[in-house]
Amino acid sequence: MTSIDLTPLYRSTIGFDRFDSLLNTALSAQKSTSAGYPPYNIEVVAEDRYDITLAVAGFVEDELDIHVENSVLTVRGNQKSREDERNYLHEGIASRSFERKFTLADHVEITAADLRNGLLKLSLVRNVPEAMKPRKIAINGPDNVLEHKASEKAA
Repeated sequence: MTSIDLTPLYRSTIGFDRFDSLLNTALSAQKSTSAGYPPYNIEVVAEDRYDITLAVAGFVEDELDIHVENSVLTVRGNQKSREDERNYLHEGIASRSFERKFTLADHVEITAADLRNGLLKLSLVRNVPEAMKPRKIAINGPDNVLEHKASEKAA
C-alpha cells in the first residue's frame, strides 16, 4: 500500500489532521477489485452544488440503499434473484451487488436522489454556516482603545 508523508503540510496548516487518513483511504479504495463498478460521474453543477450519477442498469428503487454516516456516503445495490431462469448466449449487463463509498467534506448534504433510465442521480449541496464563512477582523487602533477606556470610566 502506498503511504504519503504529509509532514511538510502539517508545518503550515492547522486542523487537517484527518487529511492523511483521507488520502490513504482513497488510495486503498482505488485498488479494490470492484472499484470500477458501477461506473459513476461527479459533476460540479454550480458553486457549492454537485451531482453524483451512478450507472445502475437493471436495479430498481427497492434494491438500492443510500445512507450517510460520519461524512461517508454509501450507495449499495443488491439485486434480488430473478425467478425466471434465462439461457444467455452473452450476458454483458452486470447484475452483481455493489457498494460504493464517497467521503463528503464538512457541511455537504444530500438534497435529492432520483432513479431514471438506469441512472441514479444524487444531488449534493455544501451549506457552510454563517459562523464558518470568511469574515473581516477589525484591528483595534489607538482610537478604539481610547473609546474603550472612556466607556469603562462612564460605567
